[in-house]
Amino acid sequence: MTSVINVNLPEQSYEIAITSLRDATRTLSYANASSSLDQLGQQMASLKLGKKVLLVSNPTIFKHFGERAIASLKSAGFEVASCTLPPGERYKTLNSIQKLYDIALENRLERSSTMVALGGGVIGDMTGFAAATWLRGINVVQVPTTLLAMVDSAIGGKTGVNHPHGKNLIGAFHQPRLVLIDPEVLKTLPMREFRAGMAEVIKYGVIWDAELFAQLEASKRLDQLRYVKPELIHTILMRSCQAKADVVSKDEKEGGLRAILNYGHTIGHAVESLTGYRLVNHGEAVAIGMVAAGQIAVELGMWEKEDAERQNALIQKAGLPTQLPSGVDIEAIIDALQLDKKVKAGKVRFVLPTEIGVVTVTDEVPSDIIRQVLRGI
Repeated sequence: MTSVINVNLPEQSYEIAITSLRDATRTLSYANASSSLDQLGQQMASLKLGKKVLLVSNPTIFKHFGERAIASLKSAGFEVASCTLPPGERYKTLNSIQKLYDIALENRLERSSTMVALGGGVIGDMTGFAAATWLRGINVVQVPTTLLAMVDSAIGGKTGVNHPHGKNLIGAFHQPRLVLIDPEVLKTLPMREFRAGMAEVIKYGVIWDAELFAQLEASKRLDQLRYVKPELIHTILMRSCQAKADVVSKDEKEGGLRAILNYGHTIGHAVESLTGYRLVNHGEAVAIGMVAAGQIAVELGMWEKEDAERQNALIQKAGLPTQLPSGVDIEAIIDALQLDKKVKAGKVRFVLPTEIGVVTVTDEVPSDIIRQVLRGI
């Protein structure tokens, strides 16, 4: 069964197609990995895209799913080239984008051509940015293979790469033509990456969807796919993607409301950058950032301490960190916050909760409160 969520935008609306997880406890055979990948070519053909396609992945994901995706595309009449890029945030650079440009040129991609991102958030961000900038913009289709990408980064058109001094400082808004999600591929996902995705899911519960938050609280475990019921996985995907679609539809380019999606990301991005994208992954950094933002809200009298404790308990249930990595300098975090994309007139904007399911954006957070909170986590 496939469920469809529409992302309604003035210029280019698109669908998020989500298939159902059959049995979270069954071991996945790579040979029969994903039914939705067999439909990729057919789904793209229905969009009347040009015939040339560049499939972008990383070596591990390509080994599992690449040939299957290519076979589907070719069976639908597409001419397919492929490229693999190394995994990890530290490779999300302009050097990697240059490789994509070179292959796009070699294969004569045209303005009607499509880049397909088969992978997690790093692959999705880089492929989207390359598509946004090649020939001033060609099509991109997102086929996310991590929970984090499924619920967050594959949706909404944010693309980009990192600068040595900050995350995602180079980028563009470029909406996909299609997002194709099959949770069956999560069965190949390392446990740590599944937990990283749960950080973004918890985020949606705090900022937008109190019912999702309650359902997460009712689950005994959130740290491994095998312990989460397939029905809850479907709910997580549907409600998270719907939340992202609702926000993006109201504010495509982060003029106002969309900023709430950055909950936990302000301090989280600083932690990622300062640890060289090696010590903590994105979801772990966001979890730490949510703990910090929640405590800032408590200190400012905006949020009840009990709600902050409920949030932190969910983060711990998902096997995510709630403390800063040892050795991270607090003053370095304060300095790094000034490089955040959300800084306006020199003031750092924080997304802070006021109740479960409701947040506000403010730039009135004193530095001494930030320091105090960071010293306590």
